[in-house]
Amino acid sequence: MFDYTPVPQDQIRQFDEEGYLVVRNVLDEASIATLLEASDRLIASDIQTSRQSNPTGLYDGFRNSIALDDAYIPLMTHPKILPLVIHLLGSNLQLMTSHLIYKYPNPPGTPEHHRAPGWHRDYLQAMMALGHYSIPRIELKCAYYFTDLSQPKSGNTMVVPGSNQATAPLAVPEDGDPDGAIEPLLNPGDCLLFENRTWHAGAVNLSDHIRKGIMVGFGYRWVMPMDFRRQDPAFVEKLSPLERFLVGEQYDDVVNFQPDGGANPLADWCRAHGVPTARHFGPGNTVAEIY
Repeated sequence: MFDYTPVPQDQIRQFDEEGYLVVRNVLDEASIATLLEASDRLIASDIQTSRQSNPTGLYDGFRNSIALDDAYIPLMTHPKILPLVIHLLGSNLQLMTSHLIYKYPNPPGTPEHHRAPGWHRDYLQAMMALGHYSIPRIELKCAYYFTDLSQPKSGNTMVVPGSNQATAPLAVPEDGDPDGAIEPLLNPGDCLLFENRTWHAGAVNLSDHIRKGIMVGFGYRWVMPMDFRRQDPAFVEKLSPLERFLVGEQYDDVVNFQPDGGANPLADWCRAHGVPTARHFGPGNTVAEIY
């Protein structure tokens, strides 16, 4: 399985109230170097599988990156992040996305209020089906950054604290940002977590370097992943049982109908460490924890 890192209650409270959280120093220097080497190699390649780039040349990356290089696999079970994800979503989880993103410097003269992508909520399919009033928390992203984003206007992911509780679209000025918008300042190895309902956008990159990072998203197992429908068997074969579970594979060989979803190693881990297996949200965003 994976180690347990205790999760401070103030982190959980901040995420519930504001829809985002910064966790510092998640990746050490050796891990960053390994991830940068793998990422640079992918970006420099002519691989088109799952590639997502921009015709302007200001944006390049890959979806389902975790299946393209083994360096990304440990991010699924990072001992500082996966326990936090379980506290925030519960244990009935799977991988939703692993999105490598390189955001290049904008040309001189680009307005400071330029946003790419613009302000939005994630998981558009659910937004289209449920709308702003009804959309629940069903997915969250863990954005690991490999480069220095400690100065403003470096292409950081901006967020609007508290917008996860908004029941209507935010007002976005043509030449500005929604009220309360912030640009978290991040160091290499920091991780920004935000949920699908949190309004966010890409800040302009007026620095002299590329913003490099990967967004690893988790959601409920009854929600369709964004990057894949079924992972390639050759990739699945090299994963651990827990990693296979997280990419949507069945954890046991029971073929009969299982209303609770069947065997779940994350739920077993929760019970071993006294962690709630689920979270039920109620009026006023109060939370009931289910053991």
